[in-house]
Amino acid sequence: MTYDDFIAELGKAGLTVRRFAELVGMQPNSISNNKKKGEVPGHLAIIAALLAEFAANNIDYESVFSRMNLSRKKPRGAAKPGKFAGDKQAVLELEE
Repeated sequence: MTYDDFIAELGKAGLTVRRFAELVGMQPNSISNNKKKGEVPGHLAIIAALLAEFAANNIDYESVFSRMNLSRKKPRGAAKPGKFAGDKQAVLELEE
């Protein structure tokens, strides 16, 4: 599914990218980064299409997501000094 079609499906479901990300336990940037690629992964496309269909048929999907208690994924690559993507880096010793 193209990113534009994905956004249209979210619109049919009455969702923003931010709210969709909250529902599926993702960071909004992880979803909006797909705009550069021009398409979204299949699993996100299916979820968006199903949510749009639920909304069109007045089926409450919010209660389903609330029962699941999904925890939000942590951002990857949260670099800090001395770390790369969360892994401690060893000191690189160079000979002079």
